[in-house]
Amino acid sequence: MVQTKTLHRLGSVVKGVNPSVLLFVAAIIAIILANSPLKDMYFTILDSPVNVKIGEYSLFSHHGQTMSLQHFVNDALMAIFFFVIGLEIKKEIMIGELSSARKALLPIIAALGGIVMPVLFFFLVAHEAPAVRGAAIPMATDIAFALAVLSLLGRRVPVALKIFLTALAVVDDIGGILVIAIFYTSHIAWTPLLLGFLLLGICYLLGRKGLDKSYIYYLIGFGVWTLFLSSGVHTTISGVLLALTIPARATVRLPELMSSMKEMVSKFEPTYEGGVGSDFISHEKLITLRKMEKRVERTISPVQFMEHDLHPLVNYLILPLFAFVNSGVTFGGITLSELASVPFAIFLGLFFGKTLGIFGFTYAFLRMGVVRLPSGMTRRNLFGVSIFGGIGFTVSLFIANLSYGPLGEVGTALLNQAKIGVFAGTFVSGVVGYFVLAKILKKEERIRMTHLKY
Repeated sequence: MVQTKTLHRLGSVVKGVNPSVLLFVAAIIAIILANSPLKDMYFTILDSPVNVKIGEYSLFSHHGQTMSLQHFVNDALMAIFFFVIGLEIKKEIMIGELSSARKALLPIIAALGGIVMPVLFFFLVAHEAPAVRGAAIPMATDIAFALAVLSLLGRRVPVALKIFLTALAVVDDIGGILVIAIFYTSHIAWTPLLLGFLLLGICYLLGRKGLDKSYIYYLIGFGVWTLFLSSGVHTTISGVLLALTIPARATVRLPELMSSMKEMVSKFEPTYEGGVGSDFISHEKLITLRKMEKRVERTISPVQFMEHDLHPLVNYLILPLFAFVNSGVTFGGITLSELASVPFAIFLGLFFGKTLGIFGFTYAFLRMGVVRLPSGMTRRNLFGVSIFGGIGFTVSLFIANLSYGPLGEVGTALLNQAKIGVFAGTFVSGVVGYFVLAKILKKEERIRMTHLKY
């Protein structure tokens, strides 16, 4: 409980501020600094070493090299982000929109279209090495940004549309995770990788035995992260795999909680006397209250408890920091031929590829009768929300770093171009999606009111 309160202070400090706004502001600050007289200072900050030592052991080093701030954010903090994504995926599979084949089929089909078509659009423009390494960049949908823009339309948005976009983004995340695991892993060191899987197996068995202490899972998670870092498999995969081993069932069920609460509450006599002494209780009652506290905690499954625990850390610190260290695109020296290559390929993939893929695949399977739209969704508003799939900020930038980061000077130039494409595709998808869907929803509301009138 103390752990939860500590993490949630992050949220209370910026209470009322949408996390997407912080992400956007951090990105704008990075772009301004990268194109100002302070750009040398900005890039020096990104290269600053993050060195935490316990004796002779350095916590954040890779093959003897101390991590820079940028590597620390991308390889360490983003593992926590992907851990939370993994928890969300597990929750959706257990009780959400992916909990049955009937529920999952619609978002899976839509997500497949949103994965395949952006890659094809990218290939149309950039199909030669090394630019082609970034073909997966426009695959991703940033669920936080997409839902934030969608929320601007207010109560007119059907609940089914929000659920569809959320489930679509979850499946989209699964696709992105598989791409990272398969295509951005090289030179595997098998010993640390096997030890990492051994720890994951231990974590799974502990969950099966009913362990619900989150700090144990965090400690095991750090060990798994360290081993994956040494193995050559990207550390974000360790976060997702760890999340899938966390137990999703509470050790105390609600009926049991209600029964035991009644019994423990009955031990407190309803006597109250004013004064300072009334703020203190007997030792026996203190023990009872602590038992009640622990019993309430055990009514929340570890998956839900840890997801709730980490959300403020991810939303208000990790993602804004990620945006700050990865959004520093420089516009000086960019030629038209360069803009027509990687940036244009990513823009096409995000704006056109995502829209046509999500809507086209879904529409085709609707016509074949394989899937049906839930109540509140129509083919018109499906088209509108499909445009939001092109909002690919966070994970797109992350994959861009994996694609071009290891290529030296050539990679630095391509990464800078990729950022321009991600920003352009995300911005246009957000703005166009908002106005198109607003118009569609307004028209549908007018038709609905006409039907009610008659």
